[in-house]
Amino acid sequence: MKKLLPFLLLCSFLKLNAQEDLSSGTESTLTFSGYVEAYYSYDAGNPANHERPGIFYSHNRHNEFNINLAYLKGAYSANRVRANVALMAGTYAQYNLAAEQELLRYIFEANAGVKLSKSKELWLDAGIMPSHIGFESAVGKDCWTLTRSLAAETSPYYEAGARLSYTSASGKWYIAGLWLNGWQRIRRINSNQTPAFGTQLTFKPSDKITLNWSSFVGNEFPGKNQERWRIFHNLYGMFQITDKFGLIAGLDLGAQQTRPKESEYDYWMTPVVIARYAFSDKLAIAARAEYYNDENEVIVSTGSPNGFQTLGLSANVDIMPVNNVMLRLEARTMNSTDPIFREENGGPTQNNYFFTAALAVGF
Repeated sequence: MKKLLPFLLLCSFLKLNAQEDLSSGTESTLTFSGYVEAYYSYDAGNPANHERPGIFYSHNRHNEFNINLAYLKGAYSANRVRANVALMAGTYAQYNLAAEQELLRYIFEANAGVKLSKSKELWLDAGIMPSHIGFESAVGKDCWTLTRSLAAETSPYYEAGARLSYTSASGKWYIAGLWLNGWQRIRRINSNQTPAFGTQLTFKPSDKITLNWSSFVGNEFPGKNQERWRIFHNLYGMFQITDKFGLIAGLDLGAQQTRPKESEYDYWMTPVVIARYAFSDKLAIAARAEYYNDENEVIVSTGSPNGFQTLGLSANVDIMPVNNVMLRLEARTMNSTDPIFREENGGPTQNNYFFTAALAVGF
């Protein structure tokens, strides 16, 4: 209750200020929303500590009912001002923000923005924001699959920094530049003073096609003159081919200096394809194929001879009994070049199988 009190006080403050804006003739809106996603996951390896393999940050508890993500959000919007505050709980927050200060682990987003032009959609936003990378987010109901892809689990879900963005009058083009604390970091690394940067370019030629390119450049190592620069590109296309059938194709490409001040780089890449078919507004199915190649263990450390080279497949069924409720079932398998997973008897294996069910409500 003590941790919810600041949020409730903030909501009251925003409500009062919104009313003042209305009384002064300034158009403004204040909206509240929430989301709760409960889940149960069973890993065929039956881990004794109930933790699924460390590459997963979402839906990662084995053989127990839990909450992946629950949040309450307040959003304020006026003529040339906007702000968002959302507090969260769940295993996503527990594992994905483990490196942040304790109080910041409860923040899903907290940012403020100002429109720099009276006539153009030119905005400056700063704070803790959803990542500009990838087509997936931590909010399961907004994703085509129940669990997140390897590409999403190994790239930023959130970021802290400042963003300058522009949306064209037609709404077809979006461009943004970002100055960030690092690769999914609110708290910066000690003895690391180098900034990180990001870009995003999105083109929507129609309401059925979205094309996106995002990038990141930064150093994730401490110490002066010990910089090892990371360069990352994320590309994806979303295609609603018919009213019922859609396709997403994505590709992550990354490189990081092998040693400081040298021109040699270690590389990784992640292609993913997701197909979805909606029988109706109440029933849909989706299938995913993905591959992760990080032979030099830049992102995923396995300690195995060939690093993290893994093929993944999944299939899920989505049932929407009412508009704001989603019941989901998913089966997923991983196959790695090396035996990096664990069997039920504790022995190493190349394969990992797991099944997940989730019930999500948005309001």
